[in-house]
Amino acid sequence: MSRKEIEYEKSIHGSVFLRLMKYAIPYLPMMVLAFILVLALTGLELLRPALIGRAVDLFTMDGTMDDIKFTAIIYGVALLLSFVFNFLQTWILQLTGQNIIYNIRQELFEHIHKLSLRFFDITPVGKIVTRVTNDVEALHEMYANILVKLLKNIVKIIGLAIVMLSMNVRIALFGFSLLPFIVALTWIFKRTSRLTYRITRTRITAINTYLSEHLSGMKLIQIFAREKEKNAEFKQKSKGLFRANYREMMVFAIFRPLMYILSIIALVIIVAVGGDSVIKGAVTVGTLYTFIQYISSFFEPIQELAEQFGTLQSAMASAEKIFTLLDEPITVKNPEHPTLVEEIKGRIEFDHVWFAYEGENWILKDVSFVIEPGQSVAFVGATGAGKSSILNLIGRYYDIQKGRILVDGIDIKELKKEDLRKAIGQVQQDVFIFTGDVMSNIRLKSDNITEDEAIQAARYVNADHFIENLSNTYYEAVTERGATFSAGQRQLLSFARTLAYNPSILVMDEATANIDTETEQLIQEALEKLMQGRTTIMVAHRLSTIQHADKIIVMHKGELREMGTHQELLENNGIYKKLYELQLAGEH
Repeated sequence: MSRKEIEYEKSIHGSVFLRLMKYAIPYLPMMVLAFILVLALTGLELLRPALIGRAVDLFTMDGTMDDIKFTAIIYGVALLLSFVFNFLQTWILQLTGQNIIYNIRQELFEHIHKLSLRFFDITPVGKIVTRVTNDVEALHEMYANILVKLLKNIVKIIGLAIVMLSMNVRIALFGFSLLPFIVALTWIFKRTSRLTYRITRTRITAINTYLSEHLSGMKLIQIFAREKEKNAEFKQKSKGLFRANYREMMVFAIFRPLMYILSIIALVIIVAVGGDSVIKGAVTVGTLYTFIQYISSFFEPIQELAEQFGTLQSAMASAEKIFTLLDEPITVKNPEHPTLVEEIKGRIEFDHVWFAYEGENWILKDVSFVIEPGQSVAFVGATGAGKSSILNLIGRYYDIQKGRILVDGIDIKELKKEDLRKAIGQVQQDVFIFTGDVMSNIRLKSDNITEDEAIQAARYVNADHFIENLSNTYYEAVTERGATFSAGQRQLLSFARTLAYNPSILVMDEATANIDTETEQLIQEALEKLMQGRTTIMVAHRLSTIQHADKIIVMHKGELREMGTHQELLENNGIYKKLYELQLAGEH
């Protein structure tokens, strides 16, 4: 890495670390208490070898039995206190860590809800799931263990060095002679582990993204018999993750034995130098024993420190990805001072609207029209004409680049998104059914909709015909995406869900496309009652379903080309008539 890259990485890691620490501020008293307990534990760990060394000297220097018993009692108390302190600090840190992780996960999920649909159009679901699950969970170890234990090991190393130097400077310096090799090895391990952790996190994201996409599309894979090819693709990605994990394991597999070898060499040096001193009478046997225990303990925190730095690097890599998602701008924002409305009546006006998903690839070009409250309006046109985009813009799921969209004479950018969307009931062709039961899918866990109102909505759209034939009726368990229901049943459920919210505006995007003729007839009967007093906007390819609309708007390549009733458009002899004649010809 170049110097510039290293400096950039330090600045990134520094800002990420400081940002992570902000989440710990509310729990600072608990973390300080845990650190105090850890310091007490470290002191007790330093005390125990000294007590045994003292007991050895008492044996060799004609100490009394009472002295030995007293030393044993102190040792026992030290063990008991170590157990209590260790339990308390572990409980405090784990509880604190889980609370912080819960807050981060909650903040991340809430932020995801605020992002525009464009973000979800271009971002794989598996990538988002990895951020909320794997990457957030990777931070837990940092908060629950690493931060306090890093300080503990630093204090322990300093404490051991001070104690050994105070006992015998000569033996201590011989024990420290291998420190340059340890520092060099630790530095190499830190740099290597940082790279391996990053590669592993990236490979995990890639494999989760692949799984999310291909499990969702399993039916298509089986229809086209592509299992063999997809297995080969997954095998390659799985091998990539295997190699990343293998590299990570090898880094530890090399580092740990090397550290162990260095600790053994240091121990041999201490035994040799200390044994010579014992023979010469410069130190006691108990002091030598204490030195042997301390030098063994001296290498443990150094090894742990290096590995904890590695884990910290993994947490930093995950945090970078989490903060990248948290920093994703909210492009569709609520106004600072929104216009409050008690009720939206449903007058919709597009005033010279231009819209593009990217740059100037215009989906809508200078589109203007007015829909009066209670009117039923249908949009027709070829695929890609901009019909569905108009429906999405009414609910302000995307923001337009030019022009204005008005609801009841108010620019929708001046309304709260929640107020606007509550007034719009949208039924789409691709119905999404959540895991749970039928009732929860109609109410969507809303406290404002009673069970009686949900049942009434189901009856309006004749969904009760199939619901009441289920073994548990409205409390029948629903699997993911409603896989056990037919396309028509899912559509009826979606219709009941929309109507339960009693919207002022009904939006239907190919709402009857996947429903058989008999079911469609039942919905049309319900719609005749429900459309009274509501603005209804429809997109349909089957022109037979929209002939009775108050107004039909014909879109072509993002432009509004024709507008009028069914009969008026036929008489115009334009695009609508050609579409109508083509459909008539296709039916014969």
